[in-house]
Amino acid sequence: MRFPLALAAALALATPALAQHAGHDQGPTPSAAQPAAGAQGAGVVKAVDAKAGAITIHHGPISALQWPAMTMTFKAGPEVLKQAKPGKTVTFTLNAAGDEVVAIR
Repeated sequence: MRFPLALAAALALATPALAQHAGHDQGPTPSAAQPAAGAQGAGVVKAVDAKAGAITIHHGPISALQWPAMTMTFKAGPEVLKQAKPGKTVTFTLNAAGDEVVAIR
């Protein structure tokens, strides 16, 4: 018997919910797809855009996220942006999503 594609997809999506039961809701389990909270990186600040709340960094590999060396633009708060200067070599900490620099040194 062959399942229609929509039914198979619905069952695949429902499986994690079906696996949960009383006493076992300890929150999501970390996976390789989710970056580790507080991933560390090192690199050179290429640009700071205070108006957009963004910083561009050419960073080395970030093993916690399985990222190769590259140049990326991240969100950043005012405190991080104040410390960042183009051309400055820095170490930085990313948030759990890997899209915002939350600390810089």
